[in-house]
Amino acid sequence: MANTSAAFWKIAMLDIRSLAIPDVKVITPKRHGDARGYFAETWNRKGFRDAGIDADFCQDNQSHSAPLGTVRGLHFQTPPHTQAKLVSVLRGRVFDVVVDLRKASPTFRRHVTFELNAEDGHQIFVPRGFAHGYATLASDTTVLYKADAHYAPSNDAGILWSDPDLAISWPVRAEDAVLSAKDAALPRLRDIVSPF
Repeated sequence: MANTSAAFWKIAMLDIRSLAIPDVKVITPKRHGDARGYFAETWNRKGFRDAGIDADFCQDNQSHSAPLGTVRGLHFQTPPHTQAKLVSVLRGRVFDVVVDLRKASPTFRRHVTFELNAEDGHQIFVPRGFAHGYATLASDTTVLYKADAHYAPSNDAGILWSDPDLAISWPVRAEDAVLSAKDAALPRLRDIVSPF
């Protein structure tokens, strides 16, 4: 077996920065490339904790969206089964949206958006107390997200992706969006009491 330089493993593996809502983070794993492709460490418990992200992920979820313009969300789980998520794109591109549902937060009801794609490998950390969703910007897009709590069907909740009160500038028109019946019927934020 070839000898691997120990120094390779000690290089800072993650670049982490905040978005306009400071608790929402963009994580860029460092890619080490050669003629074969690249290697990237996409999650490291100690590295994330050292950066202030204390999530102990226990479940990985993967979704594949065949059509361009597929919208998934805006989803969250209610207490006591709230989830933090680490979202990345394995294939394709998405317009990612995170909405603050924490009533005591100065950014309550505000949102941030970010494009995630397979080429650059950015990830979004979505803390507990936020709704999350995305629209695909390419056909055949595959998204992976880690969650720090197991899926709890009785605590599954969401808000309507196109809620006009949120004023999200989605890259897909409502009439062109490909949605599940469940997501199309989600309530507006003003019609629910935030559990956070």
